Amino acid sequence: VQLQASGGGLVQAGGSLRLSCAASRRTFSNNGMGWFRQAPGKEREFVASISWRGQSTDYADSMKGRFTISRDNAKNTVYLQMNSVKPEDTAVYYCAAARGAWTTSDKSAYQYWGRGTQVTVSS
Repeated sequence: VQLQASGGGLVQAGGSLRLSCAASRRTFSNNGMGWFRQAPGKEREFVASISWRGQSTDYADSMKGRFTISRDNAKNTVYLQMNSVKPEDTAVYYCAAARGAWTTSDKSAYQYWGRGTQVTVSS
């Protein structure tokens, strides 16, 4: 499975951005999917995950109420809607496909990773 994240860019604090992650094949629909991010000098951290049919989602505490993860299995695509962004949201955002079908915040549970897309939030 190849994953390609897109939609990153420069946005002002308080603004919105939607990230997309396109998967290369249909079996994507059997996997849980996740978004992670990595800021300079920091470890990669969990942002959000969604189960194989989108029936369950999970978020890091600092993203709850601001970010929304969703998926369209017919398009082999997962999305991350980012609202009310803050300068501390600046990072490279990565999408990933889990080994299992359900949500997980554990990086080791993901077997495929995209290259990432840069999000920069200006104050």
